[in-house]
Amino acid sequence: MPTYVYETVLPDGSGGERFERIEPMAAAPLERHPDTGAPVRRVITGFAIGGKHSGTTGAAALSDKNLDRLGFTKYVKSGDGRYEKTVGAGPGTISADG
Repeated sequence: MPTYVYETVLPDGSGGERFERIEPMAAAPLERHPDTGAPVRRVITGFAIGGKHSGTTGAAALSDKNLDRLGFTKYVKSGDGRYEKTVGAGPGTISADG
């Protein structure tokens, strides 16, 4: 099922808070925010196509260099309940003990 982006409609007609919702393609667009009841509209956004035409695929997409470029932090298991950072801005180690 596709993920649709909606935004709340402010009193002046401009867009407010955005949120995503997974819906069947045949579903009618939402008219009200599911939590607040505020009026919403579906937003047209770009999309990503995975596979051989997406640029970075497979192991290259999960490489330390690419993850760092995208702002992710990667941890690798180093022992029982311990993980060490290999790339990114997070703490050096994390553990199940806290």
